[in-house]
Amino acid sequence: MTASEESISIARAAAHAAAEKIAKDIVAIDVSERLAITDVFLIASAPSERQVNAIVDGVEEALHKLDRRPVRREGRSEGRWVLLDYAEVVIHVQHEEDRVFYALERLWKDCPAIDLQLEATSAPAEQE
Repeated sequence: MTASEESISIARAAAHAAAEKIAKDIVAIDVSERLAITDVFLIASAPSERQVNAIVDGVEEALHKLDRRPVRREGRSEGRWVLLDYAEVVIHVQHEEDRVFYALERLWKDCPAIDLQLEATSAPAEQE
């Protein structure tokens, strides 16, 4: 079983919102085969606590527009590692230092990555 189209759609919307807030190293991992409680982990990072919280605000706002609200939110006051649990998708926004230390991607390396289709939000390539 793989992540549902709905879960992938939510992850993509959250990833685009995070990218708009200049999140770094945004990745999504299909954990549906390994976990019964969620389909996707979305991971993003930022260099400061303020930026972590700005990314979280952007993601929550974007998903709220899709009538999605987190069932659980943890870590907001510290701004180092904020977890937003949307049931099908669990979003981790981490300070860069914490991301390196905890290395979630390494823990879930045997799970497939999800194409977040972020190319459209990237800066345009330089013209020759």
